[in-house]
Amino acid sequence: MNDLLRPQRTGALLIHGLGGTEFDMGTLHKVLARAGVETHGVTLPGHAGQPEDLLDVRVEDWMQEVTQRYRELRTQYEVLHVIGMCLGALLAVELCKRESHTCGALVVLSAPVFLDGWSTPWYRGLRYLLYHVPGVPRRIRVQEEDPYGVKSELVRAFIKAGFARGDGFHYQWVPLACVRQVDRLRGMVQQGLEHLDCPTLIMHAEEDELTSPRSARFLGSRIPGATVVMLQDSYHMICVDHERDRVMRGVLTFLGKDPELVRVRKRPVPKGEPVPLLAPSPRAPQPAQSLLSEMRQSCPG
Repeated sequence: MNDLLRPQRTGALLIHGLGGTEFDMGTLHKVLARAGVETHGVTLPGHAGQPEDLLDVRVEDWMQEVTQRYRELRTQYEVLHVIGMCLGALLAVELCKRESHTCGALVVLSAPVFLDGWSTPWYRGLRYLLYHVPGVPRRIRVQEEDPYGVKSELVRAFIKAGFARGDGFHYQWVPLACVRQVDRLRGMVQQGLEHLDCPTLIMHAEEDELTSPRSARFLGSRIPGATVVMLQDSYHMICVDHERDRVMRGVLTFLGKDPELVRVRKRPVPKGEPVPLLAPSPRAPQPAQSLLSEMRQSCPG
């Protein structure tokens, strides 16, 4: 009888993006913890070091890492959610397919099923030819460039400053050989989506510069019962951009948690300007340093 009354333990596996770290998730770790969800990150092979570490990493290495972590956590929780951002979103989808995940939700954030955003060059398709030229995929560097996946000028300034200081929150480039592995994963993800049998939330920005809304529509049309939420004032990195509060609230609501646990940020009023009578827009950005502080507090370890 006591077992029946005992609340279910709830955990979440969070998977970061290509070249990134848990900073990709913004304050999601912290927000979920506030809602009683125990969060667990995973460092994908080739990450948390130097970009060159990605040269020999394959999809199979990423999948092995997330699968092992998932199976460990599955034995610890009655409810386990899987949440991924960018590359992590693709891995989350593929993981839930392969593991027949039904013990929690799947949350897919900015999944690049197609690399067709407005900032990708017209000649992007030529990479498929370069993959077969000996040595070339290992020598070509795909640089992180402005706008760095972020529409907010304040957050973008923080990212630029972090790169200038050499902070390790994100690689400044990835080898083309690694992009080839992402392409392999994209092909895997597009198959068998109809077999997913877990509640699925898909969040994607209309203006995503890396992957157009076509990716969200594709997933939404093929995953049974999927919920699709499109954002109107963000680029690719939706967990740290203008609408990050909306993302956090949306995730909490989908997981059956109180969205009011998200502390909505207010736009700082410049000195000398009158204080508005109406509450400022919740999507307004806060100073970048304040965001960095929150993100540091939210990431476990």
